[in-house]
Amino acid sequence: MSLSTAYLILSGAIICEIIGTSALHASAQFTRLGPSLVVAVCYTLAIVGLAFTFKVIPMGIAYAIWSGLGIVLISVVGWTVFGQRLDAPAVIGLGMIVGGVVVVNVFSGSVTGH
Repeated sequence: MSLSTAYLILSGAIICEIIGTSALHASAQFTRLGPSLVVAVCYTLAIVGLAFTFKVIPMGIAYAIWSGLGIVLISVVGWTVFGQRLDAPAVIGLGMIVGGVVVVNVFSGSVTGH
């Protein structure tokens, strides 16, 4: 698998995690069947996709990207879809997470094993 394919799979895993987490909120503590099934399917796809990326991207790096971008994106979904507030410290912290993901991917040789 190429590095670009691994990143494509990782992107899909992140999207599945965002959909699954959004459905988790909508499941009302697993009392609604539809959203609960979406949670199970999406989380399964997210974990399987993440695992496949380990063939090319080191585990710690792949997980850092998956979890970091997942945190940021689900915060945006919470703000835009569910009306949850993000104050200035939250936005700054989320920006730092994005910065960390960028630093790892742009400057670290760990991503490609160099």
